Formats: sequence, C-alpha cells, structure tokens
Amino acid sequence: MISPDYVRLMARYNQWQNSSLYTAADQLTQAGRQLDRGAFFGSIQRTLSHLLWGDQQWMSRFAVTPKPVASGEQSADLYADWEELKRLRQEFDLIIIAFADGLDAEALQGDLRWYSGLQKAEFSKPLWGLITHFFNHQTHHRGQVHAMITAAGARPDDTDLMLMKGFGEV
Repeated sequence: MISPDYVRLMARYNQWQNSSLYTAADQLTQAGRQLDRGAFFGSIQRTLSHLLWGDQQWMSRFAVTPKPVASGEQSADLYADWEELKRLRQEFDLIIIAFADGLDAEALQGDLRWYSGLQKAEFSKPLWGLITHFFNHQTHHRGQVHAMITAAGARPDDTDLMLMKGFGEV
C-alpha cells in the first residue's frame, strides 16, 4: 500500500522530470523532436504526446477531469504543436499535484471501477495500485524520451529522486 505522502512526492517528481525533458527538448529543432528514433511511439514529440494523453486518461478516472478527446491509437499524434504540448503539460502537471495534495489515506484503500476503451472491458482494481501504475507509466515513457534526447545531443537533468529539490525535507 502507498501513502498520500508518496503520491504527493511522485506528483512533484513528475513535474520536475517533465520540466527537465521539455527544457532539454527545446534545445533540439522541431525536426529533431519529430524524428523517428525507433522508440515505441517513434519520436520524442510523439512519445511526450502519448504520455500527456495517458496522464489525462488516468486522471479522468481518478479525479473526474475531462477525458482526452482522442483514443489510445491516436494518442501519439494528439499534440502535434510543440508549444501547445509544452503549455498543456505544464498545466496538467499542476492538476496532478492538486489531485495528490487532496488525496487521503482512506481513498487509497478503495477500488476504482472503469471501462477501458483499449481493452474493451470493465475493470475494478485497488486505487493505490492504479496510482502506482500511473506513475510507473510516466517513468517508463520519460526514460524513453530521456534516452532519445540524450542521443540527440541535449542534456536533461539527472533522474535520481534523491536529487529533487525538497526531497527529504519536512
């Protein structure tokens, strides 16, 4: 079982790491961000678009935020405009932090029921496990983006949680 403090920590880690990746990706050309680099979603920008879509999808289940307008198959191409993607990412990271800040231990003990359009099935799973999955999904795709950006010659920040400003402070 995870705690509300863990969720708050990971929400802030998510924001820090997204800021790092977008800042580093800004050093690349638009063509460099859109170049197919062999990752699951191809390019840096397509992977970041999918990641924002995934966050929006899960938060629509967790906190009743609006569902994303596209399906999972369209997620990588949902945000083709780099400036819009950056702006929406920054705004959505604040939504994730607000959700985390409002979460209590009792809520984490419950289950979440939802219908998955990708799986074409209804699910019911422990909320704490789904929130863990949410952060794990982010880390997975950010790792792909970090590798692509580094290979392209830009330098994102370190990813070590212990290096995050404010980590371990009361």
